[in-house]
Formats: sequence, C-alpha cells, structure tokens
Amino acid sequence: MTGTRRAFLRAGLRTGALVALGGVACDSDHPRAGFLGLMERVNERLQRALFDPGRLAPELAESDESAPGDFPQYKIGSDYPAAPEGWALRVGGLVARPVVLSADALQRLQRTRTRVRHHCVEGWSAVASWDGVRVSELARLVAPDRRVRYVEFRSFEAGYYSSWDLESALHPQTILAYGMNGQPLAREYGAPLRLYSAVKLGYKMVKWVTDVSFLPVRTGGYWEDRGYEWFAGV
Repeated sequence: MTGTRRAFLRAGLRTGALVALGGVACDSDHPRAGFLGLMERVNERLQRALFDPGRLAPELAESDESAPGDFPQYKIGSDYPAAPEGWALRVGGLVARPVVLSADALQRLQRTRTRVRHHCVEGWSAVASWDGVRVSELARLVAPDRRVRYVEFRSFEAGYYSSWDLESALHPQTILAYGMNGQPLAREYGAPLRLYSAVKLGYKMVKWVTDVSFLPVRTGGYWEDRGYEWFAGV
C-alpha cells in the first residue's frame, strides 16, 4: 500500500474516531455501547489491518529534539506522583515466568534508544530521545502464553492505565524508558519508568509504570474508558 493511501485511510479512521468522540458527551457512561461501540470496533479492525509490525518510524537527528521544557509535562492529577518506596516493575499475566524488576535490574537489560516524533491527539507534536528497554525484551524474559493478544500497562498515578494490541507492544520502537535526552528520566516525564512508542498517540503512553500484564483479552484505558479511540495508531 502506498504512503499516500495509508495516510488517506488513517485520516478517515481518525475522522471516524472524532465523530465517535463527539457523541461521548451524550452518553459518557457507555462509550462502547450502540453506534459508538460499533464505530470503535470498525476502527480497531481497520487499523489492525493497516498496521505493519515491521515498519519503523524515521529516527530523527539530535538537532530535531524539542528545546528543553518544550516537551509537554502532562498528568491527570494535581501533582506529579512520586515513586512509592521500594518501587519495582511487576511483569506478569498469562506468562510462564513472571518477574519483578528493580530500576537497577531494568538498566542491566539490553538498552535501546529511540528518537521519533511524538504525536498528541490534541494536535501538537514534539521530539525527544528515549533510553530504555524494549517491551519485546520483557516478553522474552517472561514467555507469554500463545493465547496472549494484548498487553496492559498500569501506572502508580491513581487510575491511569492503557491496554495495547500485542503487535504494537512488541514493535521494535516500543520501549519502557528510564532516560530522556541523555539524562535520567525526570519525575514530570514519568520517572522511574514510562511507556514510549513510535506507533501510538500520546495518551496511550503510560507514565509512572508499575505493572505490565500480558493478557488474552482486551481491557481498556483511562482515556479509552472515557470514549477515546482504543487502537490509536499513528
């Protein structure tokens, strides 16, 4: 499929998602019911068909990085949450070998860096470089069951989570980041660990991650449960 056709189809999908979002105010308690639910399921099927797990987003030069302080520091609460004492990442679900990884243990795993453009559903974009470990590396450690189709990421920011399709979670440019622009990740950007990827819109990238679960069924997400598009591919 040509890039032009991909862009056209994705634009159409995004339009459909925005139509659905426009109706959320009418029935915010049931964002997946009726016509809105139907549109969401159609969007997911079409975006899954378009998604190519081997396609990489362009890696950008250091000169493309947004100026310090220009990368938005979004949150849902009144304050940026601090890591609980003794924080560690729990990786489990339907897996053969669940693990608990401290910050030091994570940094001993194979390190990767990605510098791609971040896209927000609100229309802005920004660029930063991110250092961390690929979610696919965690999958290698825990050995998900063949029935796994989704991955859920939960935050210690109260109530925030997101679930992803397995293919997007295992994409080579999907990482759990502990560094940003060559420095340790700052609290306002999700320290000690945040999800980052080239293949999803910004609200899917959970900050302050504490749990990763490999699951056979789809769950939801903080914004997704409020009517935002679930697949949210870029």
